[in-house]
Amino acid sequence: MNSLDEKGLNFNRKIKIDFEGGDLTSDAGLLLYKEFDEKIGFSQTIRENLYVEDSSAEARTHKNEDIVIQRIYQRIAGYNTDDHADELRNDPTFTKVLGKEALASQPTISRFNSRVSTETLKSYQQINELLLDKIYAVERLDHIVFDLDSTNFETHGEQYGSNYNSHYGSNGYHPLLMFDGLTGDLIKAELRSGNVYTSRQVVRFIGPVLKRYLKSYPYMTRFIRADSGFAVPALYEIAEQLETFYAIRLKANSTLYKLATELTEKMEKLCKRDLFSYHVIYGEFMYKASSWKTERRVVVKIEKPEGKMLSNYTFIVTNMSLFPEDVVKFYCNRGTMENFIKEGKLGLSFDKMSSTDFIANANKLQEMVLAYNFNNWFRRLCINKTTMKSMTIETIRMKFIKVAAKIVKGGRYLKFRLCSSYPYKQMFLKILDNIEALPVTI
Repeated sequence: MNSLDEKGLNFNRKIKIDFEGGDLTSDAGLLLYKEFDEKIGFSQTIRENLYVEDSSAEARTHKNEDIVIQRIYQRIAGYNTDDHADELRNDPTFTKVLGKEALASQPTISRFNSRVSTETLKSYQQINELLLDKIYAVERLDHIVFDLDSTNFETHGEQYGSNYNSHYGSNGYHPLLMFDGLTGDLIKAELRSGNVYTSRQVVRFIGPVLKRYLKSYPYMTRFIRADSGFAVPALYEIAEQLETFYAIRLKANSTLYKLATELTEKMEKLCKRDLFSYHVIYGEFMYKASSWKTERRVVVKIEKPEGKMLSNYTFIVTNMSLFPEDVVKFYCNRGTMENFIKEGKLGLSFDKMSSTDFIANANKLQEMVLAYNFNNWFRRLCINKTTMKSMTIETIRMKFIKVAAKIVKGGRYLKFRLCSSYPYKQMFLKILDNIEALPVTI
């Protein structure tokens, strides 16, 4: 019998369409993330430590912590706006992964946004630290590189704290971010007004982190890496006090050029012999700016590009004992941080701050930090041992999350029957094996 809802197609009369395929989902790959979640206690840590002042919390159908977990899973799957929750309310994968009959709706999420506070913000940061501890228990790290940077979150509306930033030439926020340059983990993030200077309150931002790692992980060698926007004496001083190495670029000035005179003369001699070829010289000297309490080592690189007449100077203040060339190479590797920021913006919509309330947006950023790290840990611990270890989250979605499946309910089991023609079946099973091999960190 033909369904009353069956439709034919004019281009081929033999093709019919109906909506009687049963319970289907297009995001079956989220089951991998849920399995990983259970191994590291991701959702459990959120449930145990999220703080939201809410006198009616016990009476709510959708608990505050469940809403946060739902939004993180939505972001992992590419559903980055609150409105997407309405479209996913009865999706079989999401309801099973989240253990709910139906997902929280967009109005419910909006009401949650109005309840968050600065205390919620602190609890998010604590959750991130607790989860980082769990990951370090699984994968011991002997070195950590604190890459500091700021970026632009462009805004389009009446968001409180949004201001014009002349460097980016737009209105927005100017958040401060700190990644581990070796693993890509997002150690800390802070939303700031759009018109603040790059290094504003950087010592207050990084100080507690350095103290935590010195106390909890004394065996880790710690490094700070940052551009000239963070070249402030207080940052050097706290790094030295807390036994942390640093390599921070300095803005060129007449004194630095003068101290590099000997190297400049060497470059001039090279250019006299061969003006058009590429040349590079490394060196070092001791330097004390007027605002510094003591002199410090400065490494310099003078580089003349091929076919150019003028040389480029790079000055880096450091307390590292490496050769000048190695210090410069170490500093230049901070370029990987741009890829981490791009991953956050393009893959998880870091820069989409839609609320008019600053605290709500600041909390939303912390939620994004957890989503970013959840995916980064999944990639590091579960995909890293495969040939696809360098995939961005967008590629992971396409290959391992957006997997078609039919849900079949039996007497004892609920089966997700994945697409028979799925091209990454063996890799999917390999990732599942990698998850099962991880130690339980709950």
